[in-house]
Amino acid sequence: MKITKQTVAGKLTDYLHQEITLAQLVDWAEDAMMDGDFDAGDAAKLADVVARIGLADVRSFGLTWEDCAEILMELGYEAHVDVIAA
Repeated sequence: MKITKQTVAGKLTDYLHQEITLAQLVDWAEDAMMDGDFDAGDAAKLADVVARIGLADVRSFGLTWEDCAEILMELGYEAHVDVIAA
């Protein structure tokens, strides 16, 4: 699978929108580290980011909102929150 900035941003967005669980995000990241084809222009940055996501299920690492926002910023995206009545 080809891993690009857009791919990683999309997975984080799915997680933040609660469309996938943390476990699913971590599984994707672990698979991407093993089998992924990182975009050549950003390979080192993408590998670092995906490796960080892959550790999110370890209690001492975790994945906070701030972590997600920082990762997205590193990838050239901004995270915004909309709060709506349920």
